[in-house]
Amino acid sequence: MKFSKSLIQWYLQNKRDLPWRNTVNPYFIWLSEIMLQQTRVAQGLPYFLRFTSAFPTVFDLAKADEEEVLKLWQGLGYYSRARNLHKTAKQIAFEFDGEFPKTYSELLKLKGIGEYTAAAIASFSYNETVPVVDGNVFRVLSRYFDVETDIASSGAKKEFTQLAAALIQEGEANIFNQAIMEFGALQCVPKNPDCSICVFNNSCLALQQKKVVQLPVKSKKTKVTNRYFNYLVFWDENENTIIHKRTEKGIWQNLYEFPVLETISAESDETILSLIENQVFVTNEIREIQLYNPEIIIHKLSHQHLYIKFWKIAVSGTLVNGIDWESASKFPFPIVIYNFIEKI
Repeated sequence: MKFSKSLIQWYLQNKRDLPWRNTVNPYFIWLSEIMLQQTRVAQGLPYFLRFTSAFPTVFDLAKADEEEVLKLWQGLGYYSRARNLHKTAKQIAFEFDGEFPKTYSELLKLKGIGEYTAAAIASFSYNETVPVVDGNVFRVLSRYFDVETDIASSGAKKEFTQLAAALIQEGEANIFNQAIMEFGALQCVPKNPDCSICVFNNSCLALQQKKVVQLPVKSKKTKVTNRYFNYLVFWDENENTIIHKRTEKGIWQNLYEFPVLETISAESDETILSLIENQVFVTNEIREIQLYNPEIIIHKLSHQHLYIKFWKIAVSGTLVNGIDWESASKFPFPIVIYNFIEKI
């Protein structure tokens, strides 16, 4: 098919030299695909290199402590990916003797591996004729073929998967999937694509009908919840502080943080100060309370916006379960807290 041939030719001339493209090792391909979910290549690449250096095989990753994995992941976000990555590594190492299944259907049986990741491993490692459909692929296909199906709708994934599958020539699944994803990442970008230099500017239906900006159709809006965190940074007379593991499900599970006072709405500093003084976080006598950051730090996650303040609380005596700052910094933290620790 002309589309596939032109796409692959474009890819061979324009592709980025990325380490996971120079191998068919399913472990490296799996790592890269998990890391690049909802993450730009430029951000994910250093993490991939650090992970493959620290854990060169799936056995090394499986045998690592979860805190070590989370510490290496620190700053990449969506930490459930790291926890699931670790669990899947254990399954592959200890139940499958380190061998990844070699077909799409068998890969799907692994914990933490869904349709997209299974298709990526199956096609990139084993060249199985199965399409990989991500946001880039949705965008390229919807524009080229003028598909107005809402990509957030229930039947969209199946429709676009069938369309992509029909375009793959036998024996070319690996290079076709890489090509269409790269084309969406570099050329057919979400905003302001330069269609004048596009290899498909004579055949793209969206361009011909002046609908590039309108496609793909995505009607659902992500509902954002606002949360208000006041982190209590205790200091005792030995300059120790307190941290604890965030064990409840939700954001930052199994990462570490300072004691936190969360409110359901934005409150004045005076109100927060009163709440701190009237709750027992430590048994030590409080000598002084002051704000580190008078300006609120806004930390945006996919479904939540966090409004964060850090409070310095000096106490008398020695904190129970206190920890010195050098030791504390070695634990895995959400990046907003890690950056705070680095500053002080």
